[in-house]
Amino acid sequence: MALSENGQLKLLRESSEKNIHSSVITVFIEEMMNESGWPFPSLDAVAVSMGPGSYTGLRIGVSTAKGICYALDKPLIAIGTLHAMAAGMESLPTGTPSLLCPMIDAKRMEVYSALFDQGLHPVREIRAEIITEDSFREELRDHTIVFAGDGASKCKPLLQNHPNAVFRDDFSPSAQFMISLAEEKFRRRQFENTAYFEPFYLKDFIPGVPKVKGLF
Repeated sequence: MALSENGQLKLLRESSEKNIHSSVITVFIEEMMNESGWPFPSLDAVAVSMGPGSYTGLRIGVSTAKGICYALDKPLIAIGTLHAMAAGMESLPTGTPSLLCPMIDAKRMEVYSALFDQGLHPVREIRAEIITEDSFREELRDHTIVFAGDGASKCKPLLQNHPNAVFRDDFSPSAQFMISLAEEKFRRRQFENTAYFEPFYLKDFIPGVPKVKGLF
């Protein structure tokens, strides 16, 4: 969770623990608003990561954001998760043009990925894919590609020996990476329809097999 003013980060609350969205998201929001001294009605908009990503995590985040927007009658801004990750990645000052490739673990053998240039313009659509030794062959021929995110570990064993592949093992997604993108959308008044907005799942949700006796 991040709180910003005029495009600048004011407060940040983060946790690297898994599967704790529902238990910390509203706590973090309340802590930041109390620390800032700003009343909730002073907010101008609420931005949320729209996906792709964890089905449950996206539902919790979007539901919370929509609830705040409804309660305060404020606009909702949606930011692509991979776009926000790319905003937090650094291109390399090499002689070869750099591309940014944020990756999210999509479970099983897949990753969610996209390619962005140094101006954060998309150069390849978001996709769910299984990484092979032939992945990014054409792009790596002409560009240095910086890979980052928890999905990059699936890609690294196959591509780490390519001279144009660079892996940022120290990278972690952060809500603060959304700020500049959200600020731009706010200036352009690119708001979502709060009632009908849904996260971008990319893949259909496949529920697990119930383990409670009597359910089939």
